[in-house]
Amino acid sequence: QVQLVESGGGLVQAGGSLRLSCAASGRTFSTYAMGWFRQAPGKEREFVAAMSWSSGRTSYADSVKGRFTISRDNAKNTVSLQMNSLKPEDTAVYYCAARRSGVVVATARDYDYWGQGTQVTVSS
Repeated sequence: QVQLVESGGGLVQAGGSLRLSCAASGRTFSTYAMGWFRQAPGKEREFVAAMSWSSGRTSYADSVKGRFTISRDNAKNTVSLQMNSLKPEDTAVYYCAARRSGVVVATARDYDYWGQGTQVTVSS
């Protein structure tokens, strides 16, 4: 059974940083693509970043390019999202997702497994 557990959310001032982690278990994820999505109140879930576990290829939403970095730790089976220069508009629940196909895509419906989410709040 695949489990994705996010951690690291919290409250931070604008300009600050947070690091989210996603602990993955229940499968060998070496052939998967891993993604981060977010959903603000009243808005649809939107793509943030994704990475191919095998190749390391990454993709980012334009709104976070240059500020966020997705990475993986093979030994710990975790995927992280380093978020710098945070803005109030980054406030949302952040979700980790896994896609059995290792191809990196930005559409939420193409991901097979989801975590429960972690709240990120950026104050102005």
